[in-house]
Amino acid sequence: MLHVAVIGSGTMGNGIAHVFAQHGFSVTLIDISQPALDKALSTIGKNLDRQVTKGGLSEDDKTATLGRITTRTSIAEGVTNAQLVVEAATENVDLKLQIFRDLDLYAPQGAILASNTSSISITRIAAVTRRAEQVIGMHFMNPVPVMKLVEVIRGYATSDAVTEQVMDIARQLGKTPTEVNDYPGFVANRILMPMINEAIYSLFEGVAGVEEIDTVMKLGMAHPMGPLQLADFIGLDVCLAILRVLHDGLGNPKYAPCPLLVNMVMAGRLGVKSGEGFYTHAPGSKDLVVASRFQK
Repeated sequence: MLHVAVIGSGTMGNGIAHVFAQHGFSVTLIDISQPALDKALSTIGKNLDRQVTKGGLSEDDKTATLGRITTRTSIAEGVTNAQLVVEAATENVDLKLQIFRDLDLYAPQGAILASNTSSISITRIAAVTRRAEQVIGMHFMNPVPVMKLVEVIRGYATSDAVTEQVMDIARQLGKTPTEVNDYPGFVANRILMPMINEAIYSLFEGVAGVEEIDTVMKLGMAHPMGPLQLADFIGLDVCLAILRVLHDGLGNPKYAPCPLLVNMVMAGRLGVKSGEGFYTHAPGSKDLVVASRFQK
């Protein structure tokens, strides 16, 4: 089994580390904050407990999974023996470019460098390294332990061999890899984000309320959750960042983010992560309550 390093211990990073470790890979989880790493390990433990309760995992499997994960607060120390690195840091271009510059310095020469970016160009990321043929996108869906899709994004220079190896690794994780080319938003977010943006415009223009918009999409289109609830779950700041990548990269005004979304992000109403977006999100509660600003 490959040794895998995962950079970033937030929701996506700890989920990625969880899945790799559960499937027998040794994992180094890297973050600049030790408290963040401790929180990530606690989250992984709770998610494994849930799997045990549901009968999908034994207590021994849980113990073995946690035993395969080590933590580091330094990229230089954490990637020394990595054969695959999966970057899952915040969706920020400058941050990702700096991480990949560091990875080019410290990761072994033959290591594959993957990004979990949901929209940023893999070609642009690869260009700051001296191993562009070994740089690829490995876009997991949230929640990682549950969702089957991995969007595998080929940069301009990504080699056939690296692409096939990453596709095979995704299959070893029990995922379904889908190969796409490197254009803004790839496939998942090029289709999803305009839908979410249009839902926000529908609210902004008074076409319907929050619950009504989500109900139409859930009951009429068989979506498991409505677009406004999903936006809260993803993070409104993340939605805005992806829409800006689409707008800048494709130059089409149809991708321009709704002014309501821009204002909500500026006001710190980011969805689940801040406790309020289109809905309020009380810790531990699954009740959907429309935010007071949008109540009739």
